[in-house]
Amino acid sequence: MSITPFKLERYYSLYEFKARVMLSSSDCESLSMAELLALASPSSMELWNNLKLGYTETQGHPILRQEVSRSYAGILPEHLLIAAPEELIYIAMQSMLEPGDHVIALSPAYQSLYEVARSIGCSVSFWPLRIEGSRWVIDPDDLERLVTPHTRLLVLNFPNNPTGFVPSKTEFDAIVQFARRHGLMVFSDEMYRLLEYHPEDRLSAICDVYEKGISLSGLSKTMALPGLRIGWLASQDTGLMERWLAFKDYTTICNSAPSEVLGIIAVQTRDRLVERNLSIILDNLKIAAGFFDRLSSRFNWLPPSAGSIAFPAWLGQYPVEELCRRLVEDHSVMLVPGSMFDHTGGHFRIGLGRRNFPQGMAALEMVLAE
Repeated sequence: MSITPFKLERYYSLYEFKARVMLSSSDCESLSMAELLALASPSSMELWNNLKLGYTETQGHPILRQEVSRSYAGILPEHLLIAAPEELIYIAMQSMLEPGDHVIALSPAYQSLYEVARSIGCSVSFWPLRIEGSRWVIDPDDLERLVTPHTRLLVLNFPNNPTGFVPSKTEFDAIVQFARRHGLMVFSDEMYRLLEYHPEDRLSAICDVYEKGISLSGLSKTMALPGLRIGWLASQDTGLMERWLAFKDYTTICNSAPSEVLGIIAVQTRDRLVERNLSIILDNLKIAAGFFDRLSSRFNWLPPSAGSIAFPAWLGQYPVEELCRRLVEDHSVMLVPGSMFDHTGGHFRIGLGRRNFPQGMAALEMVLAE
């Protein structure tokens, strides 16, 4: 199998563990082990203290699947597969697609959401997010122009990475109706779900509202625990599980035992973790709004509706890649240009979830002053 290099991850490999401030991180401020264990219930703490470091169940720890299932309306523990989020994207695409299939994917988006399909031999059409005024928008009617007799899968990502966009519930319902009308599978990356700034904007998980929907979620973004490498696939389609498990036998076979128990603690205290992370994001969002308002002649600020990222545009005369290069080389602050998402127009991703966000924005202002 031949696959295109993952541009964003290759870019991160250059700077992620060298830069003083990660101004483009998509996750929230990570919890320490002590912080997470302090939240554990007595029964979860007993699981942790008596943990044996042997093999684990391929589908995922039964208690973890039970706890995760509580966050959905119609998903049972047996409808869930636990694994690393990136692994789950690979498993889902490999189990659903064949060479010659056609995929429609929202754009911009995380590269693996469409690149894995391409590596299988599928053709991919992009459903673009567009800018109207100072906000991102979609047009569900575009989907009818993109669908073909060979379309097998629609790939969604709401809240969107990198823009922070969330469609209206009316738009979301139109998307589900489109998929049902054409008999399409829907793969929905929901890694930022629960980080909506206004709870009324939260969409239903696709696995709860569509019989052919697959939801991807996990601990990396919403719960600030990317180091655990724990995520899950959820679907009403029970026929998918055996295919998923067959692929997992050739990837990791099973998950890390410590990560699963720590994951149980995280999911059991989800509301507290979400509240913590939203507090950081909203404080940083105020700083970002003030910064871009002061510098409106040099940037187009496109406020996100949810999540820990935004995707503003640089209006300066030199390329945004040069802005990012100077920021990381002169000030050790990493910013990701939009080209890492195959997106033009001078966009760049900023991360709103880290506590050192103010220092990163101060460094960006210094580069502009220079």
